[in-house]
Amino acid sequence: MTSNGLPPQQPCGRVGSDPVPRAPIRAVALDMDGLMLNTEDVFDLAGQELLSRRNQEMTDAIRNRMIGRRPAEAFSALVKLTRIDEPIGALMEETRLIFEEFAGEHLACMPGLAELLQLIESLRLPRAIATSSPRDYMESLLDRFDLLQGFHFTLTAEDVTHGKPHPEIYLTAAAQFDVEPASMLVLEDSETGTRAAAAAGACVVAVPNQHTAAGDFSCATLQVESLHDPRLRRLLENATD
Repeated sequence: MTSNGLPPQQPCGRVGSDPVPRAPIRAVALDMDGLMLNTEDVFDLAGQELLSRRNQEMTDAIRNRMIGRRPAEAFSALVKLTRIDEPIGALMEETRLIFEEFAGEHLACMPGLAELLQLIESLRLPRAIATSSPRDYMESLLDRFDLLQGFHFTLTAEDVTHGKPHPEIYLTAAAQFDVEPASMLVLEDSETGTRAAAAAGACVVAVPNQHTAAGDFSCATLQVESLHDPRLRRLLENATD
């Protein structure tokens, strides 16, 4: 265990510019927010509106503390940084309503998601979702795009005791897949989620977006610019031979 109580991160080798996973990939776990859907774009709009109503502005410091964490933890960070003297539950509910207002016009699948899911299916790899979001929120969003079908299981904020960056959610996913963590590929967009997957010992591909790009992804097996990146496809194809 490391000094912060998490398992040590496991390095992997490289051949040229491509990573070489420590074990064949037998399953794939995907984060949702900012990885499958552009919810971070919508949440950023909602967060800006929430704070503007209180004569405050959204900052990178606030974003970085909130992204990738379970809602209560994220809003606890917001309250601490902004010193807003209001109940966290009330702020969460107001943000939910604002999010819904923006979602109809702005919510979309991330570029390359459909092609990635087709590739995973063609390789006959079981897949799951491991998100810090609540289950009802996850299901309502994914149902809009018919994305829940085809996933073997889903893990949400309610299914773990410790939120990301703790590795619990990815250790749980590996156990449900019945594979060693090193044989599970995890796709994440945030530093928080990437750290969780790396601490679990998984093969981690970080796919930062404009809201998370400033994070530290040095513990990732591979960092790509989008789900379209050919290095991601090569990793999946080569690691399942």
